[in-house]
Amino acid sequence: MPTISTTSAQTGYELRFQSLFQAGRALAFPCDADGHVDMDALSRRALNNYLFARTLIGRDFGSPMVSPILH
Repeated sequence: MPTISTTSAQTGYELRFQSLFQAGRALAFPCDADGHVDMDALSRRALNNYLFARTLIGRDFGSPMVSPILH
């Protein structure tokens, strides 16, 4: 799972892709309240994971959900 960066702390939200097959497995990325991810701010690894999760919606991951980051 990608590490939540300071960018997520600034936005206060994350876009979470939950696995359809493995309980507790998810990929989460910093986003705004509307679920928009600043792909330019992601590390190369996080960007690859984000694109991977988007590609596999409905096959390996459920639809992404926006949620506030609880501090």
